[in-house]
Amino acid sequence: MLGKWLDPALLLLTTLTLLAGAIAHFAQKSDWASIFWAAGSLVMALVLLVEIARRLARREAGVDLIALLSIAAALFFEQTLVAAVIALMLASGRILEFFTKQRAERELRALVDRAPRFAWLQESGDLRQIPVEQIQPQQTLLVRLGEVIPVDGRLLSSTAVLDESALSGESLPVTRREGEPLSSGVTNVGAPILLTATRTAAQSTYAGVVRLAETARRSRAPFVRLADRYALFFIPLTLLIAGIAWYLSGDSLRALAVLVVATPCPLILAVPIAIMSGISRAARRGILIKDGVTLEALAGVKQVFLDKTGTLTSGHARLQSIETNGTDDPQRLLGLAASLAQASTHPISQAIVAAAYQRGLSLSVPQDVEESPGAGLCGLIDGLRVRFGTLSFVHKETPVPGWATTMLRHMDYLACSGSFIEVDGALAGLLIFSDTLRRETPLTLRRLRNRGIERIVMLTGDRLETAEMIALSAGIDELRAGLTPEDKVRAVQEGCLRASTLMVGDGINDAPALAAANVGVAMGASGATASAQAAGVVLLVDRLDRLVEALDIARRTRHIARQGVLVGMGMSLLAMVVAAFGYLPPLIGAIAQEGIDVVIIINALRALMPSRGLRHKLAGEHIDRLQDEHNQLSTVRNDLHQMANDFALRPLEQAQADLGELVKKLQVSLVCHEREDEKNLYPLLTRSMQGEDPLSALSHAHREIFRLIHLLARMSADFSTDPATACADEIQHQLIRLDTLVQLHFEQEEELFRYLDRR
Repeated sequence: MLGKWLDPALLLLTTLTLLAGAIAHFAQKSDWASIFWAAGSLVMALVLLVEIARRLARREAGVDLIALLSIAAALFFEQTLVAAVIALMLASGRILEFFTKQRAERELRALVDRAPRFAWLQESGDLRQIPVEQIQPQQTLLVRLGEVIPVDGRLLSSTAVLDESALSGESLPVTRREGEPLSSGVTNVGAPILLTATRTAAQSTYAGVVRLAETARRSRAPFVRLADRYALFFIPLTLLIAGIAWYLSGDSLRALAVLVVATPCPLILAVPIAIMSGISRAARRGILIKDGVTLEALAGVKQVFLDKTGTLTSGHARLQSIETNGTDDPQRLLGLAASLAQASTHPISQAIVAAAYQRGLSLSVPQDVEESPGAGLCGLIDGLRVRFGTLSFVHKETPVPGWATTMLRHMDYLACSGSFIEVDGALAGLLIFSDTLRRETPLTLRRLRNRGIERIVMLTGDRLETAEMIALSAGIDELRAGLTPEDKVRAVQEGCLRASTLMVGDGINDAPALAAANVGVAMGASGATASAQAAGVVLLVDRLDRLVEALDIARRTRHIARQGVLVGMGMSLLAMVVAAFGYLPPLIGAIAQEGIDVVIIINALRALMPSRGLRHKLAGEHIDRLQDEHNQLSTVRNDLHQMANDFALRPLEQAQADLGELVKKLQVSLVCHEREDEKNLYPLLTRSMQGEDPLSALSHAHREIFRLIHLLARMSADFSTDPATACADEIQHQLIRLDTLVQLHFEQEEELFRYLDRR
């Protein structure tokens, strides 16, 4: 409580003593004026002395030692008015810091302050108010208009209109339907609703967000400690300049003036205000950065590792089909898998359970369940030993049957994932899922590259063949598939040895990798999950593109903080030199120092505001070179067009050889050309055009070209080995798709080049 009122009390005291001294001075009571001025400055000096002693006890240096020395020197030389003005300037600087921190922390405080304290429990027809800490899963709660949902739950009412801006940053209300999960912390802006609690208050989303926000508010940025260490050479430099000025001039007031203008408020104020402003700016956009250490590390990231499911993809897998190995009933297999999946929170398990409920299946209670993260589940269902998950997990230490090989190839072609099912030791079937790429994923990865990210790696437990299609569609630099959680940790640790590394994930199995990275980023607002606890950054809104915003905010905040330190201390050093030559009296120097403080505070608050980019012009020689490259690719484009017209009519051996040779040409020439365009040309073109990503359509064409060529390479290998596994008509169909896409893409690029050349 004392700390809350200390700075306002100091400002009031120093103001009153300065005014009282001025009144006494004009009343020709010089002794009383000196007493009033000295009293206010002595109180400020005492406060500084206590704070410096506490820092020294923690083995921390403090640049505010210079402020104490300036007051002490002014009193020693009987310049009580100067001492009083210095005290007032320090007090006003402290109060400015207090209010600007309050402004910067506004969004973080809003998250904490709106946490609900009570909830309405509906039980046996009665309605009563209980503390949120007493809520238990499966209880029914009533949430009225304007109230915040107290715990995570599932909607019982037919619809709910919710304001989710506190978590997502999106201002428009959203409508949820009966049965949909609801996150705590969102506001009901429609009719009263009923929900079933699925978590306690301590385990719920908003409780985790509040814990992270409190951590962010209590954080002390590494720059602040760096500012303190700056005193190790700034204090001796100040004393040296003051001593030289005194020695050469013989005027003690010059030394005092040097100490006055050296008062290091810019260094004390610039960094914490900028850091808290940056964290607050991020919170406003649904990005919770835990502390200043994380913010600085985020600003220095050079490579990004991403999990696949739930990060690059939507994470909302949907059951696409049920394949059986024999005569088993597909619905029975789904029921067995769903009964077992009830014991897991993995997105695939939840998708299986949801699919079973949609089909009206009744599920049994699983027993003796064991889960291998990233691999699968096993347990007893109605006395049957059931396993489902990856083929290597389900069918351990036995030869892979031909049916499974065919299914794997089928999934590869469709770019789908699947869970094999084994019942009492027999491979019974396969559940095939589709999990689409997030719409914002390709754009996000391109924006990351535009901001200097050197390497983007996808880590996944899926099979290589399935993951490759997602990697090609997203625009990943490097793919590592078939990984266990331990493998992911090793991959991240190896990456950290090369450069500062960021890891993005959303599942419990991602938590170790998030903790191993220099910066861990958890997707979604589930603060109770292991991934959110292990991460330094939590994206409260389930959108990958907020990652770019987090990076932009961190880099801009670091730049502003450094700028404040360098500019502020540079201005102070300049003022010290001027004072040393006798052109800046102590009293005027104190006022000048306050002006420097105001400039630094205003500069630091820029971290609260969004940044603006600049446009660049594309040189004509770049356009000429690009058109020449297109002309050089005419041969392979003609070969592709010809084969797309008559591939199915060619003799088998010739078709096999021609297809293999065409695929090699496409991989060597066309793929390399388009990758070079994506890496170097498109970022250059983007800077010459308006908008965040004006070439998104052309980049999408690149990714589809890569995917189709990769698919043709797979089909060519299968067609050469066993023509029965890859139909010639299907291959020709893919050739026609690729030929049409390449022709259209080249025409679009050339039209764009002509447009830019005319500018």
